[in-house]
Amino acid sequence: MPILLLFAVFVIATCGLIYELIAGTLASYLLGDSVTQFSTIIGVYLFSMGVGSYFSKFVEKELLAWFVKIEILVGLVGGTSSSILFLVFDKVASFRIILYFLIGLTGVLVGLEIPLLMRVLEKSKFEFKEIVSKVFTFDYIGALLASVLFPLLFVPYMGLIRTSFFFGVFNTIVALIVCYQFSDELKHKIALKISAWSVLVLLVIGFILSDKIMSWSESMAYQDKIIFAKSSHYQRIILTRNKRELKLFLNGNLQFSSTDEYRYHEALVHPGMASRQAIKNVLILGGGDGLAVRELLKYSQIQHITLVDLDTYMTDLFKKNPLLTSLNQGSLTNPKVKVINTDAFQWARNTNEQFDFVVIDFPDPSNFSVGKLYTNTFYREVCKLMSDEAVLVVQSTSPYVAPKSFWCVNKTLQSVGLLTQPYHCYVPSFGEWGYVLASKSAFHVAETYVPDLKFLTKDSFKQMAYFPKDMQSVQTETNKLNNQILVHYFEEEWGKVQ
Repeated sequence: MPILLLFAVFVIATCGLIYELIAGTLASYLLGDSVTQFSTIIGVYLFSMGVGSYFSKFVEKELLAWFVKIEILVGLVGGTSSSILFLVFDKVASFRIILYFLIGLTGVLVGLEIPLLMRVLEKSKFEFKEIVSKVFTFDYIGALLASVLFPLLFVPYMGLIRTSFFFGVFNTIVALIVCYQFSDELKHKIALKISAWSVLVLLVIGFILSDKIMSWSESMAYQDKIIFAKSSHYQRIILTRNKRELKLFLNGNLQFSSTDEYRYHEALVHPGMASRQAIKNVLILGGGDGLAVRELLKYSQIQHITLVDLDTYMTDLFKKNPLLTSLNQGSLTNPKVKVINTDAFQWARNTNEQFDFVVIDFPDPSNFSVGKLYTNTFYREVCKLMSDEAVLVVQSTSPYVAPKSFWCVNKTLQSVGLLTQPYHCYVPSFGEWGYVLASKSAFHVAETYVPDLKFLTKDSFKQMAYFPKDMQSVQTETNKLNNQILVHYFEEEWGKVQ
C-alpha cells in the first residue's frame, strides 16, 4: 500500500506541474508576454494549491474514496483544459477568467490530494517524519521530470492538447489502480470505477482526436483555409490560402501575405544594399522564410550570404515546400547561401566573421525571448561583426501604431554608437511599417536601385524617410537586457488595437 501511494504522489506532482506549464505556454502563445503569463499562472496555481491544502482538513472520513474522486477530477479538468482554452479563445470576451478558473480549479484539486495521501500513509507503519520525507522526495522528483520532459519531448512531439490528454489519462489510471487495489476499503466502489472508466475513455478519445481538435480550433481562428499546420520546437507554424494569397502565421501572428510581401522585403533589403558599392558578404539574422535572401540574390557582387535562424523546421520548410520555394525562388538552396540553425544571440557572441551588410529580420518584440534580440547588448555584439563601412537594417514594427516601440529601436541602435536613418513604408497586410538603417559611418541615400523592383524607387524612398506629424519621433528609453522596456512598449501599444 505505501509504495503504491508514494507512486501516486510522483504521478500527482508530475501531472500537476505539466498542467501548470501547459497553461503558461498556452497563455503565452495566445496572449503574449510570456513572463507575465507564467508569473501570474504560477502564482494562481500555487495559491490554489494552498487553498486546497487548507480545505483538506475538512475531509475526515473515507480518505481513499475522496482521493479517488479528486484524482478523477484532476484527470478530467487537467486533461481537457488545453482543448477547452483553444476552442473558446476566439469565442469569448472573458478568456482570462476561464484560463484562471481552470488553473485555479486544478491547483485546488492537486492541493487537496497530497494532504489526503499523507493522512492515509499515516495509518501505515511509517513515522510522520518518514512520511514527510518520502512524500516530498517523490513530489520533487516528479516535478523535476515534468520540467525537463515538457520542453524537450512533449511540446515539440505531442503538442499542448495531446500532452494535456496524455497526463489526464495518467491521473485517471492512478485512480483506477487505487480503486481495484483497495476495493475492499472503498464504499460506492462500483460508482467510482464507472466514473474513472468513463473519464478514461473520454480522455483516450480526446488524445486520439487531438490533431482534429487543434485543427478545428485553428480553423475557427483563421479566415482562410489552413493548408499547413505544424508545431516546431519553438513555434506554431500555420499557412493559410485563398484564391488570391498565401499567408504565413507564427504563433498566431501574421508574418507575410504573398500579395504584398515584396513591399516589405524590398524596403528591408534594397535601401541598405544600394547605399554601399562593395557589399560582398551579407548576414541575415532571422528571415527563415528566405524572402530577404531572394532580394539579396539580385546583386551579382554578393559572394556569400549567411542566414542564422533558430528554427530548423522553418528553414527546411522553406527549402522544400513547392509553394514556398516558388515564392522565395529557391533562395535557401542557392550555393551562395549558408543556413545556420542556432540562437542568434549566442552565435553573434561566438563568431569572428566580418560582414558588409547585416539584415535583422526577427519577429516583433512581443515577448522577452525575442525582445533580447532588440537590446543594446545584442546590438553591441552585432557591431563587432560589421566592417567599418558596413550597413545594418532592422525591421522595427509600426511607427504609426507603435511609435514608442519604433523609436525605442532607433534610440537603442544610437546608444551603441551607430548613426541611424529611420524610414517606413506602407504594406497593405500590416499597414505602415518601420525600419531603421544604421552604420558606423555616414549613411548615403541611394541614387539608383537594381532593375525590376516592383515597389522601391529613388523618389519613393525620399517619401519613406519622411515622417509626418503622427509618426514623428517620441522620447523613449534605451532597450536594455535587464529591463526590456521595448516589450512593455510593444504590449502597451499593440494591446490597444487588438
